[in-house]
Amino acid sequence: MSVRERWATMRRALADRAEMLERETYALILAYRHPRTPWHARVWTVLVLAYALSPVDLIPDFVPVLGYLDDLLLVPLGISLALRMIPPEVMRECRETASERTAAVGLRRAGAALVAGIWLSLAVILLARVLRACQ
Repeated sequence: MSVRERWATMRRALADRAEMLERETYALILAYRHPRTPWHARVWTVLVLAYALSPVDLIPDFVPVLGYLDDLLLVPLGISLALRMIPPEVMRECRETASERTAAVGLRRAGAALVAGIWLSLAVILLARVLRACQ
């Protein structure tokens, strides 16, 4: 197998994993909205999804090696824990729905809107405090 074929195989494998992660993330969003999901699973799921979609990391990405460690470890561990908290039959239903609806564009837009909304809210709060302090 040539180097070019290995790279092509690796890229396909990574693309498949990314698609699976996107589908699983969408299933988590559906499970969060499901009425049979326990409250503690909902809280954990929203925290994990907010952290995964947020541009702010515990360890900034520019820190060598450690910067990507939180993305490679914390997010998958958080998703794994969220999946264990949600009843299996609920996740099964949500995975089927997520597979039926390939909402890749909608998921990206929803995630971008969520992150933009959080940052906009924080900017407004910060601006209000600065203006109050200047008076």
